[in-house]
Amino acid sequence: MQGPRAALQEALREALADPRLEVLGAQGVGGGCISPAARIDTTAGRFFAKWNDSGPPDLFLREADGLRAMARAGSGLAIPAVIVARGPAPGVPALIVMDLLEPGPLDGEALGRGLAAMHRLSAPRFGFDADTYCGTTVQPNAPLDSWAEFYARRRLEPLVARIAEKRGLSSAERGVYERVVARLPDVVGDGPPALIHGDLWSGNALGSTRGPALVDPACAYADREMELGMMTLFGGFPERCFDAYDEAWPLPAGWRKRNPLYQLYHLLNHFLLFGGHYGPQALSIARRYA
Repeated sequence: MQGPRAALQEALREALADPRLEVLGAQGVGGGCISPAARIDTTAGRFFAKWNDSGPPDLFLREADGLRAMARAGSGLAIPAVIVARGPAPGVPALIVMDLLEPGPLDGEALGRGLAAMHRLSAPRFGFDADTYCGTTVQPNAPLDSWAEFYARRRLEPLVARIAEKRGLSSAERGVYERVVARLPDVVGDGPPALIHGDLWSGNALGSTRGPALVDPACAYADREMELGMMTLFGGFPERCFDAYDEAWPLPAGWRKRNPLYQLYHLLNHFLLFGGHYGPQALSIARRYA
């Protein structure tokens, strides 16, 4: 197996058309649970890199798709430019290299306004150009016209099926989730497809010298309320962020009442990935909508 340093050097030489580029050093960065990450110093400048030889082979390719989509939104948020993204090759790990964001304070108001601007980037249908990943969980994104149908067929149903296979669910528990799916057309909103980050917990919204930055996306064109499910699930965002969002693009009436329905997806995903108490939490929310 080629080491990450050699793989990164080779990838950067090709991407930057600089056959003499050398990786001079790397400083590991913590915080991720899927892939090693580092700030790397090279003769062409400093970059941020991740690599993995055991995850989904297209994980970084889909991450790159998401970063590029968010950059196209022109929201004013700092989205790191992708230098190179590759899947694994025999003896070579998958990797992604992007601009290095220098740390700075997180401006919650600017983040809220930037998210509202990003969500205005729309598409004809709900979905995305390719399936994406939330953690290592694949997110089917084949387009659909109805948000209720998309949330049911592309998010909740595949996740519940995988949980039943990996963790086990009783027939009564599956019945609860089936009733939630059946009720979705009467419960969810009818907003237009909006580009969302898709996995926006506080660790994926960074303060930088360029302003609020978004990293590690799980993008799709979804109802924008879906974004707030993860944002409110684990906390970490100041109330001013939500107020600024609402000032820039007022949220539909009743979004807080619907919010747990979108937390449900992420609790189910955490239960799939990690087990433990996330299962009972998800079931408790599901029963409220069943």
